Amino acid sequence: MHRPAQRDRREQSPADGAGHQGHGPGAGRRPGRLLWGAAVVVPAMLIAAGCSSGSSEDGGDTDAKKPAASATASDSASSSPPAVREAAYAKLPDACAVLAKKTLEDLVPKDVKGKAGSSDDTDTRANCSWDSLDNNGVKGSQFRWLNVAMLRFDSDASRGEGDKRAQEYYTKQVADAQAVEGAKKAKTEPVPGTGDEATLVRYDLKKKEGVFKQQTVVTRVENVVLTLDYNGAGLAGDKTPDADGLVKLAKKAAKEAVASVASANKGGGSDGGSSPDASKSSSDSKDSKDSKDSKDAKGSKDSTQAKDSGDSGDEKDSGGKSAPSAGASLKSAADS
Repeated sequence: MHRPAQRDRREQSPADGAGHQGHGPGAGRRPGRLLWGAAVVVPAMLIAAGCSSGSSEDGGDTDAKKPAASATASDSASSSPPAVREAAYAKLPDACAVLAKKTLEDLVPKDVKGKAGSSDDTDTRANCSWDSLDNNGVKGSQFRWLNVAMLRFDSDASRGEGDKRAQEYYTKQVADAQAVEGAKKAKTEPVPGTGDEATLVRYDLKKKEGVFKQQTVVTRVENVVLTLDYNGAGLAGDKTPDADGLVKLAKKAAKEAVASVASANKGGGSDGGSSPDASKSSSDSKDSKDSKDSKDAKGSKDSTQAKDSGDSGDEKDSGGKSAPSAGASLKSAADS
């Protein structure tokens, strides 16, 4: 009961001034001022400390989160496989149909149909070979052998882009053609205007049947490698064929086969454009009043287009392919 009263009396003494003689005016007010100042300073310090602490914590949390977010983004980027450019060509043409009949009559006159090789995926690898023996009896025989082989490479995140993989294989095929055992008079030369890159390897190979003149043209176009092997020989005493003539035929055939890769991928690969059928349909609609003249005009146009496609040298979009090594091709030719 006394403590609360004494406390009230002390708290009121500064306001009473001289009414309390035992303390005096100065003594009565000084403790009150000190207590009030302390009461104001302490909360202010606490508030300042609290603000400072909160700001520091907020800043600390933000700084702490930044490295974690950066590390997460880095981990995510490193774990994702690098993107690769899609391969230009998604399929291969029919290997036995890459050359026009007229071309085959010049290269292998006694076998224009050819024989397709076995493949469990003809959109990835395919080949066709032709054997021609022009038997002239006692005057001897002329032998020709032709093989067209194609290999297509897809783009793969772990193995690289299709055209880069094809380029590696192209280099290997050229090296294989140059390394045939027993080759004589070997020559290597570039073949301009055929695919993205093309090389001719030519040489003579003497066999028991006669001297074979071998031509190998290796071509790459985008993600496809084409290897064309063509050789000829005069058998049973017939004269050896002119090597330069065989080279000319081989180059022409390689260029034609390369163009067929682009044609097979029209509308679905890198080479788009309208199809002959679409143009024909449009012409029919436009010239419906004069159907006979329209048909004649379209027939002439289609014939011209077919001829041009056979001779086309669309180096940018033409295709390349893969074949057996030159040595294996020549051995097969000689044995047959």
